[in-house]
Amino acid sequence: MTTVALGPKDFKSELKPIWCPGCGDFGVLQALYRALSGIGRAPHEIAFVSGIGCSSRIPGYTTAYGFNTVHGRALPIAQGIKLARPELLVLVAGGDGDGFSIGGGHVAHAVRRNFDLTYLVMDNQIYGLTKGQLSPTSPHGLETATSPYGSLEDPVNPLAYVLSYGAGFVAQGTPADMPGLAKIVEEAIRYPGFAFVNIQSPCVTYGQEVQQMKVHKATMKTLASVGHDQTDRIAAMRLAQDYGKALYTGVFYRNPEPPPTFEALVRERQTAQGERPAREKILDRYLQRAT
Repeated sequence: MTTVALGPKDFKSELKPIWCPGCGDFGVLQALYRALSGIGRAPHEIAFVSGIGCSSRIPGYTTAYGFNTVHGRALPIAQGIKLARPELLVLVAGGDGDGFSIGGGHVAHAVRRNFDLTYLVMDNQIYGLTKGQLSPTSPHGLETATSPYGSLEDPVNPLAYVLSYGAGFVAQGTPADMPGLAKIVEEAIRYPGFAFVNIQSPCVTYGQEVQQMKVHKATMKTLASVGHDQTDRIAAMRLAQDYGKALYTGVFYRNPEPPPTFEALVRERQTAQGERPAREKILDRYLQRAT
């Protein structure tokens, strides 16, 4: 691992984003560039994994190694990369549909295994790429082209989900506060274990309000401003109940005593038993069978 002096532009690829003008994901991308420059890891030491959706285009707009997987399967792919190459910085990106609908079953297991991953969910409460259907986080009553009676379901609460699963780092941000979001993402990357950041990233085409970014700026409250203790999981759970009603930004919970990561425990076992890395053993078995 090398630590080098890099600027945000060093992480910007030549590929031009094709999101709708005004999409919140542009701001998320800029915040990510700033966060990565603060971390100081070279692009070739970073693996950026995503699923399917508007937000999942984001790895291609960076100079890191990118892997655009199938819908909802970004987390298990990222876990495999981290286990095989623990020295890499592994980031995961997706949307609320990708993460809490088809991929929802993977979140709990990524949390409990505690791989050292940073999971960024761009939560716009809608399926934007497929033209505006209800997503798991769409508010009750929201009408879309495919739901003329409005949403009859209560929305999923991403913050409450990951906190109840036991995640060691849980935060929320918005591109309406670029410096704050960059700081949150950098903190998440630096956390030694599974880190989750829910990013309220407005969809200007199919979202609830065209001016949602301005609404964010006017209504957001930092958790620091309300005196929140980010080491208090119970207090974090209480604040998380306001998802969809109030926009709190900052770190909801940070485990003050992070447990060992899954990949660290694997290396510990290998060292104790004098074994080679698991990936080499698996490759040997595969080659033996192939011959």
